[in-house]
Amino acid sequence: MKYGKGYIILFLNNNIFEGEYLNGEKNGKGKEYDYNGQLIYEGEYLHGYKLNGKEYRKGIVVYEGNYFNGDKWNGKGYDLNGNLIYELINGNGSIYEYNTDGELIFEGEYLNGKKYGKGKEYDCLIGKLIFEGEYLNGKRNGKGKEYNRGKLIYECEYTNGKRNLKGKRI
Repeated sequence: MKYGKGYIILFLNNNIFEGEYLNGEKNGKGKEYDYNGQLIYEGEYLHGYKLNGKEYRKGIVVYEGNYFNGDKWNGKGYDLNGNLIYELINGNGSIYEYNTDGELIFEGEYLNGKKYGKGKEYDCLIGKLIFEGEYLNGKRNGKGKEYNRGKLIYECEYTNGKRNLKGKRI
């Protein structure tokens, strides 16, 4: 069982973790790096979850605040120019999410630290819309539209993140 200071590669997402463990879980101060070795998070953990810290993209702080069960909770988000673009209070508010390279991947609403209500997802490689619709508990749920390279290809309804049988190909 991991205990004390450590260094490990997390194979699920290829991120590297350097920090403290207690009873085999991240606990205390730690840092995460992406597969290229760039810092993406530094802060505190409790029972394996982020507790309080900063997220980075391309060396710039894009979120600073605390977390609840690993979800962003009370904090502020910034664009890559350092401008304040959102604030979460008790896990609620409008939010923008970026991948590790700083490209926008989601914009929409959060409720209790998860995607909720209307939102949009983007293909980070080409910057085009890939989904626009409704979310519940962090997953696609309700009416939605799928896009390929920004062109509408499918309108349907989702349940718990998956298409249900109510839909049509455009």
